[in-house]
Amino acid sequence: MINSKNFFLGFSCIKKIDSPAIALGACFIAIGSLLKNLGFTIQESIFSTLLTYALPGSLVMAESLLVGASLLNIFLAVWLVNARLYPMTVSLMPLLMHESQPKWKYYLSCHFIAVSAWLIMKNNHETVKKNNRIDFWIGIGTATWCVAIIGTIIGFLASDYLNKDMMIGLAIVNPVYFSCMMVGAMKTIEISLSIILGAILGPLFFFVSPEWSILFGGFIAGTVAFFIGEINVK
Repeated sequence: MINSKNFFLGFSCIKKIDSPAIALGACFIAIGSLLKNLGFTIQESIFSTLLTYALPGSLVMAESLLVGASLLNIFLAVWLVNARLYPMTVSLMPLLMHESQPKWKYYLSCHFIAVSAWLIMKNNHETVKKNNRIDFWIGIGTATWCVAIIGTIIGFLASDYLNKDMMIGLAIVNPVYFSCMMVGAMKTIEISLSIILGAILGPLFFFVSPEWSILFGGFIAGTVAFFIGEINVK
């Protein structure tokens, strides 16, 4: 069973001053409004957030529906965009794995992997014993999941009062927050270089290929930062 003490300890992390809860909620207000404008009912909008959760996946799904893509294409598009979560999973699992915990907890908790929950866990995992971290993580994931669902409901109900510019502004709050948190975490040469190079290369690649600029800029910046970090360690 899930340890309730550690679960609620993780759940309460969204109340901290550095929590991404407000930024996450703002983004899903935009998602809720967008889904209503696409013709979703409030039940369908809530169900969408329950299943998709992470913001980019929700945006891709909504945009794909808007252009009339098939269900197979929508599934593949959401699957591909959520592949970005793989590096987060790789960095997170060693912090959570413990032989005393059943595997079903890890399968269950995979759904909660997103930028917001990942940030909270990375900032707080050292305060929890390793054998309790999976319960702590499930608490964090459940809290951010609830924030996303509440934001979707608010956005759906308030959609008539949100214009296009307001929706765009709300949608980018979470990425801006994540960028600020990454800048605050610039304590190693790898992180510092990846952020600085990414900020430079992303806009440069936009003039070459607007559709692929973020991927190319991020991949090259991260790769260069990794190898320079490895050389620096040696």
